[in-house]
Amino acid sequence: MDFTAVFGMWDAELFRLGPIPVDHLIVTQWVIIALFALVAFFATRRMKMVPRGAQNIIEMLIEKVDGFFGGIIENEQARWRVTPVLCAFFVFILLSNYSGLLPGAGSVEGFQPPTGNWNTTLALALCAAATVQIIGFKQNGMHYLHRFKNPINILEEVTHPMSLMLRLFGNIFAEETILVALLALAPFMIPSAIMGLSVLLGAIQALVFTLLTASYIGSAASKGH
Repeated sequence: MDFTAVFGMWDAELFRLGPIPVDHLIVTQWVIIALFALVAFFATRRMKMVPRGAQNIIEMLIEKVDGFFGGIIENEQARWRVTPVLCAFFVFILLSNYSGLLPGAGSVEGFQPPTGNWNTTLALALCAAATVQIIGFKQNGMHYLHRFKNPINILEEVTHPMSLMLRLFGNIFAEETILVALLALAPFMIPSAIMGLSVLLGAIQALVFTLLTASYIGSAASKGH
């Protein structure tokens, strides 16, 4: 079986883990996850009652993020449960989007932006959909099943992850395609302006994915179901 075709790899494999090929796209994701894990580890390894340094910054950011999501997820218990997940979505997607702006990115030997591949965006969308359902059952118990008596609600639960996947993949893939074309046409002038715009668009796409996921979670956690 050709796993390269199944997983939609962009370039030749670097090595294999059993039957699964590993290419630059996978390696880019590993690098992003490792950076994320290292920052989290060093920021929390010496927690104190009176925060100082990195701990103080992290706690301030957490308070700001909780207040931000408070306007979307009214259920406080549900919000505290999913805030780390939403933050992880945002940071991973943001770094994935920006990895396509690194020197040599998009080439066979360089970094490949994971969010420009539908396999990655599908996995993120499925994780978001699973989080929504888990929180729905956590907050409402079996009463949450009443939500699925309405065919419209069932359709919504199917279309939400599809829209998350297609929106993120389409925007990043299109951006990368345009950037590569412009680099070939005018390698010294136009790309610098486009790359500046890409920084803004990368942040917007990460924020949109996170906000939509938060809104779905807020709806599922509502006691009205």
